[in-house]
Amino acid sequence: MKKALTYSFLLFYLWLTAGPFVWLGLTSLKPSQEIFLSPFGWPRDPGLTNYTAAWTAGHFGSYFGNSISVTILTVLATIALSAPAAYALARFHFPGVRAVSFYFLSGLMIPIQLAVVPLFFQMKWIGLLNSRSGLFIVYLATSLPFAIFLLIGFFRSLPESLREAAILDGASEWAAFWRVVFPLARPGVATVAIITFLGVWNEYLVAFTLLSGEGGDTVRTLPLGLANLTIVGQFRTDFGMIFAGVVIVMLPTLVAYVSLENALTRGLTSGAVKE
Repeated sequence: MKKALTYSFLLFYLWLTAGPFVWLGLTSLKPSQEIFLSPFGWPRDPGLTNYTAAWTAGHFGSYFGNSISVTILTVLATIALSAPAAYALARFHFPGVRAVSFYFLSGLMIPIQLAVVPLFFQMKWIGLLNSRSGLFIVYLATSLPFAIFLLIGFFRSLPESLREAAILDGASEWAAFWRVVFPLARPGVATVAIITFLGVWNEYLVAFTLLSGEGGDTVRTLPLGLANLTIVGQFRTDFGMIFAGVVIVMLPTLVAYVSLENALTRGLTSGAVKE
């Protein structure tokens, strides 16, 4: 009886969490008229018309490339900068280490919504408004605090003896980090990569603020293209096209999460235990 209740609860939870995604995918294959006639039914004549319409109306061709370039560059730069910084803060004791740690971690306390207006004027002043470079700088700055916070705990969980052995063998501190410590930190680095990827790929507010002026059309990202689908029709909303656009935007994040799921789990739990 207890096992039956457990399985029933798990099935209900699966339906509760996966059901909306299944419904989203099925609805994206229906014409708009069928969505209202049979919103929860199986598609009578499934097709990819909504996907082609969403790809064209949302300018997904160019926006997809913009999102890919900005996201990948942000992920790589975040890893390259946060890993050495977190390692230094986790392993070395120098005057002001706590102040430096607090300086980085204070970025987690400031909501991005509070900084949008100052960011707009700052980017306008330095001439990076409506550019991928300006968007990349903001994304990198907002990604570093959490990445450093996560990797500090992960580096502290690694055995210190490995670094000491590498130093005794004649390796420099820099070589010991990149050749010995960093490879062992792959689960933590993968966690930083996927969380940064998800955050940057789905980000809308900053992109809308910095890329809405003249000249921003060619550098906009996918979330802005998805928002454009809601204003394509003057007197009606094409829900089938919108759902298809959501699926297109969601697929890369789903693939990234499934590919790195095990590393993500290890990275989030390893820093909780110090050896």
